[in-house]
Amino acid sequence: MLLISYLTILFSYLNFSQPSENAEQTCLSEEEKKLFEIINAYRETIGTYAVPYSSSMSKVAQTHVRDLAKNYEFKSGAKCNPHSWSKKGDWSDCCYTNDHKKAQCMWDKPKEIAGYEGHGYEILFYSSNGTTAAEALIGWQNSPSHHAVMTSAEMWDQITWGAMGVGIYEEYAVAWFGETEEDAPLNEILICD
Repeated sequence: MLLISYLTILFSYLNFSQPSENAEQTCLSEEEKKLFEIINAYRETIGTYAVPYSSSMSKVAQTHVRDLAKNYEFKSGAKCNPHSWSKKGDWSDCCYTNDHKKAQCMWDKPKEIAGYEGHGYEILFYSSNGTTAAEALIGWQNSPSHHAVMTSAEMWDQITWGAMGVGIYEEYAVAWFGETEEDAPLNEILICD
């Protein structure tokens, strides 16, 4: 009888302590965690709120930086800018043009890739020598359009970001922002081994 009670308690603990199916946990590298933290620290220095961490948005961010590093040739005058997605993955391909006429293909990626309920908005940094969190932040601070998204300014000031995810891989760093908060927010960021 004691064994059955113990197993029932253990099963209940294991069953209820796991994240829901929609709350897949994406781990971050130390540099990615730093990027998330310094974006929020910067936002706070200019008097705005910290954006909650999103595992779903980080999954999208990490997927995109790897796709870019493997399948995108960064060159001036390209028809498709780096917000594009290749045909070489488990997602629909997307040519994001500089006139923003095909922006919907980017906005829908969080739902397509991670089941995130809401649109996603990406800021991207590229450095041919590889990138760091600090370099990406400086790059976004010096780019008016990226700075506006990152800091909820100008045309973005009516939006409250409920989620942020990040990814850094080789030459690319991205941050994804969304209005919808995660269904099951995480209390701490998981660090990859």
